[in-house]
Amino acid sequence: MAPVSIVTGASRGIGLALCRKLKSQGYSVIATCRKPTPELEQLGVRVVQGVDVARDDGCAPLAAAVSGPVDLLVCNAGLLAEDSLDDVSTEGVLKQFEVNSLGPLRTYLSVKGHLGKGAKVVIITSRMGSIADNTSGGDYGYRMSKAAVNMLGKSLALDLKKDGIAVGLLHPGMVKTEMIRQYWGSSGIAEPEQAAEDLVHVIDSKLTLETSGSFWHRSGQELPW
Repeated sequence: MAPVSIVTGASRGIGLALCRKLKSQGYSVIATCRKPTPELEQLGVRVVQGVDVARDDGCAPLAAAVSGPVDLLVCNAGLLAEDSLDDVSTEGVLKQFEVNSLGPLRTYLSVKGHLGKGAKVVIITSRMGSIADNTSGGDYGYRMSKAAVNMLGKSLALDLKKDGIAVGLLHPGMVKTEMIRQYWGSSGIAEPEQAAEDLVHVIDSKLTLETSGSFWHRSGQELPW
């Protein structure tokens, strides 16, 4: 039987590329999104739409769709709303917390009964959530929400180790996605397909119970908290 993976935020960008890569490796992929794109629908994976990780009831469609063991859960859905000290709002920060920080927790809670010994949970985070690496300030909501999800991942790693479940926190780098272009006006550095390949390589080669709770760049470099 093929191993099963779940990828959230799968309609485009890194999430779409991760679904494609995992499918090529023999996974049975469950791809979640609020609304599917033609590219996702044509990928030949199982699509679960109407999943909104920003709401407490938003993962109900995913919970209803999963009936057997899950080998890999990738929490990829994310939100970036650029802000500075001059225009930051608590409303904007909270929106990013709902998706970036609470979203992975909601996703995990919705399928936790299907994760058993040997399973892996991966949170696609950002080095912008690193306190030690912050040398430029700004981007309050994104930085704060990613720092919070890093703490979530670390706590999950400690709590799930006894169950034989490994948890990894992965930074994909500046990828050529619509999110990067829209908010930073940058074309990014890596194509989504390259980022997905690198991320899956780290998951396969580095993420174990012994390394659970680590924070990595997609290159495999360990990042500071």
